[in-house]
Amino acid sequence: MYDWLIVGAGFAGSVLAERLARRRGERVLLVDRRPHVGGNAYDRLDEAGVLIHQYGPHIFHTNSEAIVDYLSAFTAWRPYEHRVLAMVDGMQVPIPINLDTINRLYGLSLTSEELEAWFAARAEPVADIRTSEDVVVSAIGRELYEKFFRGYTRKQWGLDPSELDRQVTARVPTRTNRDERYFTDTFQAMPAQGYTRMFERMLDHPNIHVMTNADFRDLREVIPHRRVIYTGPIDEYFDFRFGRLPYRSLRFVHVTRDVAQHQPVAVVNYPQTEAYTRITEYKHLTGQEHPKTSLTYEYPSAEGDPYYPVPRPENQALFKRYERLARAETDVWFVGRLATYRYYNMDQIVGQALSAFRRIDTQLGRPAPARPAATPAATSPSLAAG
Repeated sequence: MYDWLIVGAGFAGSVLAERLARRRGERVLLVDRRPHVGGNAYDRLDEAGVLIHQYGPHIFHTNSEAIVDYLSAFTAWRPYEHRVLAMVDGMQVPIPINLDTINRLYGLSLTSEELEAWFAARAEPVADIRTSEDVVVSAIGRELYEKFFRGYTRKQWGLDPSELDRQVTARVPTRTNRDERYFTDTFQAMPAQGYTRMFERMLDHPNIHVMTNADFRDLREVIPHRRVIYTGPIDEYFDFRFGRLPYRSLRFVHVTRDVAQHQPVAVVNYPQTEAYTRITEYKHLTGQEHPKTSLTYEYPSAEGDPYYPVPRPENQALFKRYERLARAETDVWFVGRLATYRYYNMDQIVGQALSAFRRIDTQLGRPAPARPAATPAATSPSLAAG
């Protein structure tokens, strides 16, 4: 009998498995339908021996010391500040848009103060900012919206920005200084030996048993357990009773080039040309030295694994119907991106999982005495990163 059956071995499920095993001494079965732990953050050595992220680039950044302290128990860190270029009008320019972006693109030599006025002169007032298009044109005008945002958003979401909630483009700031970092969080770093190694250390506990290539639906009635933590798609848990929640998926094409470096930064976006949205070169992220380099071309798709909830009011209304069912479940906790139908950064998921553990710990009261698991701990059969 397991105390917990946890569905999904990404950040949410793995953090909760570790806390429940280590802090409460309870037995945990952690299952994932993929052949590895780590969820979308899973990384591996490819055939050339280059460390790549199987599901596209994952950059860790946070303002939370508590989250850094927690994860630091399982990894050392490599300092890394993410920089992104966008291929616009045949030039690679910084994104988010900053002072250098505008000066290079238009052949100007504006100061920060002049750029602020330059943006203001092109901005189109929008009385009620509701859509992603409204966010951009009201701040920097329609020309830059067309160059940087409209095409990229159409590829990424399969919808025009005018059809999407404002949160999509609000995530990307516009700057009047020369700060070319994609994120401005106080802590920005990559796990020194990769994400997979970090997850394996997190799950290395005698009370945690990991099953990969395992589907919750096949196990829920077969393996005895007292409680469930579910981090998968909430609509799937309820057998799509009200219909499917819409997601955008991604298709990744991994290639290796016989050169040491392909591009000047880790990620180059393509908002105007190409069917793919971006190219990632991982050696910038990992600091790995290798005579070859590996890249990922990212193609958005309407079909495949669920990655991004589609932010539209009707989809949120459908989620609320499933959420009401979830609240009525006994001894089941719903945690993570897919279970709450929201996009979260990695640090936010860790924070949500730690918060969920505190609620569980308070609700269930004094932990049971620690006892060793009858089944030895298992780890992912994947290649150890690093």
